[in-house]
Amino acid sequence: MLSELKQDAQLLIADDIPTIQSAFNNNLRFFVASRPENESFGKLGDEITDIDAIHDWPKDIHGFPLRLIALPDEALEIFEVHAPSAVLEPEVISAPSSDATDQNLIPQAPLSPPVSRFNQQGDQSRDFFVAGEGPLEETLACFQMLTKLMKLPFRRDAIERVLRDQVRRSQTPTLRLCGQIAASLGLHVAGAKVAASMGVRLQTPTLIPWGQSFAIAIRSDQRGLVLASPSQGFLEITPDQLESSFPEGIDLLLLDRTSTTPEETFGPSWFWPALNRYRGVLIQVLAASFVVQLFTLANPLLIQVIIDKVINQRSLDTLQVLGFALVAVTLLEGVLGSLKTYLFAETTNRIDQRLGAEVIDHLLRLPLGYFDRRPVGELGSRVSELEKIRNFLTGQALTTILDAAFSVIYIVVMVIYSWLLTLIALAVLPIQVALTLLGAPLFRRQYRKSAEANASTQSHLVEVLTGIQTVKSQNVEMISRWTWQERYGQYINRTFEKTITGTALTQTSQVLQKISQLLVLWVGASLVLSGDLTLGQLIAFRIISGYVTQPLLRLSSIWQTIQELRVSFERLADVIDTPQESDDQDKAKVPLPPIEGAVNFDNLTFGFSPGTPPVLSNVSLKIKQGTFVGIVGQSGSGKSTLMKLLPRLYKPSEGRILIDGYDIDKVELYSLRRQIGIVPQDPLLFSGSVSENIALTEPDSTSEQIVLAAQVACAHDFIMDLPAGYSTPVGERGASLSGGQRQRIAIARTLLANPKLLVMDEATSALDYETERKVCENLIQSLHDCTVFFITHRLTTVRRADLIVVMHQGAVVEQGTHDELMDQRGRYYALYRQQDSN
Repeated sequence: MLSELKQDAQLLIADDIPTIQSAFNNNLRFFVASRPENESFGKLGDEITDIDAIHDWPKDIHGFPLRLIALPDEALEIFEVHAPSAVLEPEVISAPSSDATDQNLIPQAPLSPPVSRFNQQGDQSRDFFVAGEGPLEETLACFQMLTKLMKLPFRRDAIERVLRDQVRRSQTPTLRLCGQIAASLGLHVAGAKVAASMGVRLQTPTLIPWGQSFAIAIRSDQRGLVLASPSQGFLEITPDQLESSFPEGIDLLLLDRTSTTPEETFGPSWFWPALNRYRGVLIQVLAASFVVQLFTLANPLLIQVIIDKVINQRSLDTLQVLGFALVAVTLLEGVLGSLKTYLFAETTNRIDQRLGAEVIDHLLRLPLGYFDRRPVGELGSRVSELEKIRNFLTGQALTTILDAAFSVIYIVVMVIYSWLLTLIALAVLPIQVALTLLGAPLFRRQYRKSAEANASTQSHLVEVLTGIQTVKSQNVEMISRWTWQERYGQYINRTFEKTITGTALTQTSQVLQKISQLLVLWVGASLVLSGDLTLGQLIAFRIISGYVTQPLLRLSSIWQTIQELRVSFERLADVIDTPQESDDQDKAKVPLPPIEGAVNFDNLTFGFSPGTPPVLSNVSLKIKQGTFVGIVGQSGSGKSTLMKLLPRLYKPSEGRILIDGYDIDKVELYSLRRQIGIVPQDPLLFSGSVSENIALTEPDSTSEQIVLAAQVACAHDFIMDLPAGYSTPVGERGASLSGGQRQRIAIARTLLANPKLLVMDEATSALDYETERKVCENLIQSLHDCTVFFITHRLTTVRRADLIVVMHQGAVVEQGTHDELMDQRGRYYALYRQQDSN
């Protein structure tokens, strides 16, 4: 019956809540348009009447959002005539014939795709195409094309890492994995399977399986489908070919931007505000360079006059004048060149400082999950790409602009001398350009591999140096050195390949230039002998042609640098284009008022990445203000992960956290974190004295306040035994202190900030039993009005806690006081007896 419905029907996605609410307000009726994975919810065609339960709607059988069809009452009148029923009966209709007159029908395949917000606008420009061979490279190329089409940041390294893991496991990337990657880019993803006949009505761009990999559908109309295949190029598939290529239907991913989809922000334009800030100085540099180039042009002209006029006419007086003129021009050229260099160096240093501060500020404000997936050494190598980009934009780029501008002037002067010699001098230019363009893709791939190998080498070195105590205590110096040598050897090999390619291009360019110079001298000498050119003109022409050919010689190296920069932009874009955890929308949220400490974990579910089992499942807890909560459980039960959700280090997949009735996801981030104190299991101390580390977050604290915090943390006694007491240097990362001493200083540092909500994440694991018990008792006595979450494996430590929460496999299995849990004789009872007997 759907073939008789009119254009006023709407096809909706179940998680597009604003559109559904709008349709509901317009009195539309909703019917299931895809098969739910939970048949008890309803079947295909059933009417949905409980719109309030929208958050509980299930997925469809492919794991994607349920699809609905919304119809007004007028459109349903046809059913009263044909077959009155409470449901819509789906009907598969074939592709419309070429002479079909009614184009307002709703196409309905066995599973129809959801509506896309990406509007197709005729044939797309094809400069977005990226080639690739093999399952991994082709899939990666598809995502690079998608990001270009939809103007998204392309995080090549992150996507490639996921694809490589998949290829290692099963050899072939799957459509579901591609959907997860697309969702991680910020796109709205809907999976569907449509009849082959419906391939002429797809929204684009769409990702579909093609051959052994994937392709991007960039146009879909009555003529068929246009695909961008990384291995085969652009393909036009007719409707008949669609039927034969996809006899069982087309599996596809429909991709759409949303209001939260990130924009492509990082590129050369990102540097423009910093360059524009110093545009006055840069204009002065360009002006000085212009004058220097004019003086440079004067040299060959004066030399020509000396040869043709002075030497031939033996005019000593004229020689003296021209000699002084040459000296003056050379001195002025040197002075202006030095001034230009000084202004340029000062300006680039300021730009460096400004850009470096912006990059580091952005890096430090990225979410914790970003750092979990990237080694420290790799991040360091990415940030270092900034200097390469800045050096080019403020150095070689300006030089290239000046060379290009003055090359035109030089060529005009050369033509005035001799059009034949000019033609010979410039004949190699097309060959050089062709060689450079042909070698660019190979050089860019080799440079990317070299950069990745260098990042891997630096990452391992940072790990070894950071964990040098473990390396020495475990006697693995030799293994660490072998691993470093292996990675460094790969880096050397990749760099050698890149160097060979670059050298071959440069040497070929130089050989062509030398051949051109020899031909200029050969033909020029003939012109001098025939009287068409003077000797002075030939020498002047030779000098001026060098001013043109030298930039051409640099063309190969500059183009190679541009290829390096493209990789540098990709690597640094992974940092800059990653959204900060507190964006403009978050900063506009209401600040969290001073908290009292009541916490409500409401049905929390959390997983570190899509498609992996959740670490926390349906966790619900209500904690009153001032409660001392002990959280216990076996390793991997989710204790630390639950506490990391509290300051929004991670965001839950489902559920919410309330503090004093405020949903923490709806308050400004840093107003939340300022009021929560967290002591991790392995705290970091910075180089400086003990008192400086304790007062790190409260630098204006008095000595009495620092000592009081140390006493509560049971740190005062051992600090006074140190050589200089509170002034004793702790060394890098607190190397001069034991693990237990570092933990107690970290506890004192957190207590000094006087938080209303304190999280102790196994912060006493390095302490002996007696010291840990004293710390726990001090916290209970001193923080009676503060809510404390105390994570520990020693159950006897939290016997006096107001509430003990027992976690197992990501869920809260028991909660109560010590006596209550012992009476229950459950998991806590078993763990306590086991520890007590030991």
